[in-house]
Amino acid sequence: MTTANAHAGPELHVALLGYGKGGEVFHAPLIEATPGLRLAAVVTGNPERQKAVRRRHPGAEVIASADELWDRAGEFEIAVVTTPNDTHAPLAEAALKAGMSVVVDKPFALDAARARGLTGLAQELGHVLTVYQNRRWDSDFLTLWKLIDEGALGRVHRFESRFERWRPSPKDTWRERGAAEDGSGILYDLGPHLIDQAVNLFGPVERVYAELDARRPGVGAEDDAFLALTHGTGVRSHLWMSALTARPGPRFRVLGDRAGFTVEGMDEQEARLTAGETPDAADWGVEPEDSWGLVGAEGDLRRVPSERGSYPSFYEGVREAVGEGDPVPVEPHEVIHGLEVIEAARKSAREHRAVRPGE
Repeated sequence: MTTANAHAGPELHVALLGYGKGGEVFHAPLIEATPGLRLAAVVTGNPERQKAVRRRHPGAEVIASADELWDRAGEFEIAVVTTPNDTHAPLAEAALKAGMSVVVDKPFALDAARARGLTGLAQELGHVLTVYQNRRWDSDFLTLWKLIDEGALGRVHRFESRFERWRPSPKDTWRERGAAEDGSGILYDLGPHLIDQAVNLFGPVERVYAELDARRPGVGAEDDAFLALTHGTGVRSHLWMSALTARPGPRFRVLGDRAGFTVEGMDEQEARLTAGETPDAADWGVEPEDSWGLVGAEGDLRRVPSERGSYPSFYEGVREAVGEGDPVPVEPHEVIHGLEVIEAARKSAREHRAVRPGE
């Protein structure tokens, strides 16, 4: 390695399957910025995306199909699957059988049963398998985690979390025009993030109530969703996700018996990656003071400094898991429970009642 922060272990060769927004924005830059990982190949059959790969990642080979990658699997230690949602599980299974460790973008699979099958296959074959849940390294989430851990809020009883956007005209993409059974819609898009954060903070979910709506003309699956989760700890999580929010609410509102915490806006790492910045910047993950959240009670509020966001930590964890045998950065069993929550949400919305995950 020739980078300034070279990793002492072996260089691991990564093959990235897919170069849509997920591959271009969320994976390729983070892989390239991680000492010890090499973005060795990108798999895409789209000519325009092939040109984009060659322009931005000249050191990566372009491979036209997954079948070609499987034939050359011995050249790569890690496969990263960031393709349309309904292909995640089949491609992950093929990569494991080809002998590679695998990172799967969210959603891990379209149902919990398939996800459990993949996890069992990875264990049987002795390969690393993990899921890209990058929002565990959002600045606001890390700040909230610290506040709860320190007891600053007391006993939390309500957690409100929102990913709300204003996109009144749907894009002509599979994600917005496709059917829910094929992995389209906002519940599979943003739901895995919000549910994963809630479960990490407050533990497994015992009951789910959901409202799912397709509000914009021409969409094929829900674009507006609300989930009410009851955790085994007694905490209630209210989660909103929408593409039709002209006036968004706070990103987090968290209520405890000593204090509350609110924060507006989104962690800036996604916007910086989308703008083409690389995550090795000296100020990466640092939120400006005017974006810090408020903690306290009405009439007695104070700004709380935001913890530093750290998407690069995920791929550092992948490197250590594959190269050194350390625990994976995201355990599949945690994400499987999130898929059970999504399945329960769909059943709840159909039957207009609260549903237990796995019911």
